[in-house]
Amino acid sequence: MRTPPRVLTVAGSDSGGGAGIQADLKTMLALGTHGMSVLTAVTAQNSLGVQGAWELPAEAVRAQFRSVVDDIGVEAVKTGMLSSAELVETVAELLAGVPAPVVVDPVGVSKHGDPLLAASALDAVRGKLLPTATVATPNLDEVAQLTGVHVRDEAGMRRAADAVLEFGPRWVLIKGGHLPAGDGAGGSAVDLLTDGTEEHWLRAPRYDNRHTHGTGCTLASALAARLAKGDTVVRAAAAAKEYVTGALAAGFRLGAGIGPVDHGWRLRGER
Repeated sequence: MRTPPRVLTVAGSDSGGGAGIQADLKTMLALGTHGMSVLTAVTAQNSLGVQGAWELPAEAVRAQFRSVVDDIGVEAVKTGMLSSAELVETVAELLAGVPAPVVVDPVGVSKHGDPLLAASALDAVRGKLLPTATVATPNLDEVAQLTGVHVRDEAGMRRAADAVLEFGPRWVLIKGGHLPAGDGAGGSAVDLLTDGTEEHWLRAPRYDNRHTHGTGCTLASALAARLAKGDTVVRAAAAAKEYVTGALAAGFRLGAGIGPVDHGWRLRGER
C-alpha cells in the first residue's frame, strides 16, 4: 500500500473548525496527503471571533514535534499561530533540523481582528522563524505588522515582498485578498509570489461573500501539501491558489458571523 506524502502543521486549534489546525488537516486530506499536527495553543473560537486563547508550554510543543518527526517523518511543514517569542524561537530551532520544505504563515490576527501574536514576538518571527521558510505567506496586515509597509496597490505588493525577503525566506507569497477591489487588482484577488528574481502574479475571481474564515491557513496548508507531493514552489503556489479559490466559492453559512471556506469542495464535486 502506498504511503501518502506526510505534511506537518504546527499551529493553534480553532474550536469552530474553520481555521487553524482543523483547517490545515482538512486541506491536507483533501489534497491527498497525510496530515499531522503539533498543537501550539487552544482557542475558544466561533464565527463571531476568539473568546479565549491558551498557549501550550514550549516543552509540549517540542515533545509533539519530536514524536512525529523522529518516527513518522515529514515531507513538508506548515507553521501557523505561534503566539509568543518563546514558541517562535522553539519552533524555529526545531525547523532548522528538518530538511523538508517549510511554509511559514506568520499569523498575527484572526479574521475578526483578534490578536494572535504578542508584539514581543515580532523580532523572533523576523530574525528566527522567517529565515527557516521555503515560502512565507503573509497577508497585507501581517506585512504591515512585520515590515511597516502599508500596501494599497500592486506596486506596494512588490515593496512588501522585498521587505519580507530581507528577513531570509527563499520565497514570499504576498496575499492581496485585503486589497480593495479595483485598486490595481482589476477586480480580481491577486497574490504575488517572488524570490526577488522571479515574479509570478496569481489572479483569481474575487468572491464577495462572508465565507472567508480560514483562507490564510487553507492556502498555506495547500501550498505545503503540494510541496510534499514534489511540486516546485511556483507550481505549488498556483495549485494552492486554485484550491482556496474553489473553497471560497463553495463556502457555507455557519453561525451568525464569518463562515468558513469549504475544504471538501473537490470531494463533493462542487464549485
